[in-house]
Amino acid sequence: MAQAVLTISSKNYSSWSLRGWLLCKMAGLEFEEESLPSDDPSTRAELLLLSPSFLVPCLTHERVRVWDTLAIAEYLAERFPGAGLLPQETPARAHCRAISGEMHSGFQNLRSALPMNIKARLPSFAAWTGVKSDVERVLTIWQECQQTYGGPFLFGEQPTLADAMYAPVCTRFYTYDVKLDPVSASYCATIMNWPLMEEWVDAAKEEPDELEELDVEF
Repeated sequence: MAQAVLTISSKNYSSWSLRGWLLCKMAGLEFEEESLPSDDPSTRAELLLLSPSFLVPCLTHERVRVWDTLAIAEYLAERFPGAGLLPQETPARAHCRAISGEMHSGFQNLRSALPMNIKARLPSFAAWTGVKSDVERVLTIWQECQQTYGGPFLFGEQPTLADAMYAPVCTRFYTYDVKLDPVSASYCATIMNWPLMEEWVDAAKEEPDELEELDVEF
């Protein structure tokens, strides 16, 4: 029996659930998934018992409860130091934390205008100025990492917590057909062909629920 439970929401729509799930998988943590319906009124009550923030993901591991994706990332990096969630060298670790924090707290225009919807294809979407600025910043981050650390992931040959943080953005770029430079397109292809992402995407495509409108990102 798994010693951990990861509470998530829709695999098609919930970008934060994807991040938490990737982190747990990357850490090698054996865990059970508990999925809460995104449109069920009882979900908020269930979340209150698990996460004071009312947000997914929430990880329960050996009587320790951790919510917030970055907190989960740091907890897993501490508990499983050999998993490589953070780069080995101090400058790279600092860089990894910085861009992960930027993804965690920033890019509000991108989040609201391009919500994650893995099953959809919306190539006619027209981005407004604030969204374009966010997209340009994301691409700059990816380009700098690829040039500095050599790829194919952001910090070299193996994925880190930064890749988990930016993976949902790759799904957004595919959904909305965002035009990418060759370096960024190559990185997105790496993420979408990552076996863990393929597993998540396959599961997302099997979900029966369809939300006509997303008011918030979750």
